[in-house]
Amino acid sequence: MSDPVDVPIDDDVIRLGQFLKLANLIESGAEAKTVIAAGLVRVNDEVELRRGRQLHAGDVVALAGHKVRVAPD
Repeated sequence: MSDPVDVPIDDDVIRLGQFLKLANLIESGAEAKTVIAAGLVRVNDEVELRRGRQLHAGDVVALAGHKVRVAPD
């Protein structure tokens, strides 16, 4: 897997489901629920099953071979 791509957020924190959509890794909230519940999403190299997980600057999210990092705006 290559280096993560930085995705800037407007606030200090963002929920995982929202971030997946912002980073264009998924297309809908329903899809976020599905991929997270299936254990396909990793945050900082650990499987994350909570769609509402709060992400902060520097957190790295991985899904389907793509890595994105939460970056301050």
